[in-house]
Amino acid sequence: MLDRITGMQVFSRAAHAGSLSAAARQLGLSPGMATKHLDALEERLGVRLFQRSTRKLSLTEPGQQYLEAMTRFLPELEEVEATIASQRVEATGLLRLNAPLSFGVRYIAPLVPVFAKKHPNVTVDLGLNDRVVNLMDEGWDLTIRVGPLKDSRLVSRKLAESAMVVCAAPDYWARAGRPRGAAELSNHNCMGSSISNIARPDEWSFGRNRDNRVPVKGNMRANNGDALVAAAVAGLGVLYEPEFIVADAIRQGDLEPVSLDVPTADLGGIHIVYSPDRAPPAKVRVMIDFLVAAFGPRPPWALL
Repeated sequence: MLDRITGMQVFSRAAHAGSLSAAARQLGLSPGMATKHLDALEERLGVRLFQRSTRKLSLTEPGQQYLEAMTRFLPELEEVEATIASQRVEATGLLRLNAPLSFGVRYIAPLVPVFAKKHPNVTVDLGLNDRVVNLMDEGWDLTIRVGPLKDSRLVSRKLAESAMVVCAAPDYWARAGRPRGAAELSNHNCMGSSISNIARPDEWSFGRNRDNRVPVKGNMRANNGDALVAAAVAGLGVLYEPEFIVADAIRQGDLEPVSLDVPTADLGGIHIVYSPDRAPPAKVRVMIDFLVAAFGPRPPWALL
């Protein structure tokens, strides 16, 4: 008798990939066996889930309804299986972890030796860049994302929160004066981020919903937070960056934060993300649990 769960997995992956052969490859099945599982599933349900041709698959109306149900059900089932399996299977192999550059250098790289002592049979390949990587296409097991998650197909766990902070060097504040309201930032040299939706070079957003927008200008912009911090410490201008980037400089007295008449924008959290296409192996599960424990309940950059 063919396994019912495998039939569901074949159906789900074929629906997302657009072909049975792709679903078979992902599940380690032959195309013929994948077809048998799908045939058995359709026979059991008494409906056609796909309109099939030699070139493509297209979902029928019952197939679309079934896919919506499987999208909710399969990740939960695979999560339970992975949790149980990780308790008895030793974590081994190559783990590819991607992280934003500044966050990865400051907070992930120092944790890798600690993780290695606990899991000596896992090799960590740490990739650092500030673009949004495609987990499946680029072969990453995990990625860390800062801000709201836009791809609902991915599975995530929150690592921590990080407030946004307006700050500058003490000598800059002495020269230019401290703003009391967000609108006064228009009169300051504000260094913007070319990759941030909150602190853009021409506009900074405030408020939990980012609905209070202040036009700004400045003579430097960058696609990396550490570069902006270095310029701010040198006294160039005002910075609006996540707490995890500026916390060290604030603790050392190189930068001083200011409180304005509106709250800073909600960054959207820091999450660790992985693909739902298969149950995560032990190496992935232990890294997720390790990072969640390392950053909670109070992350190392918290100033208050």
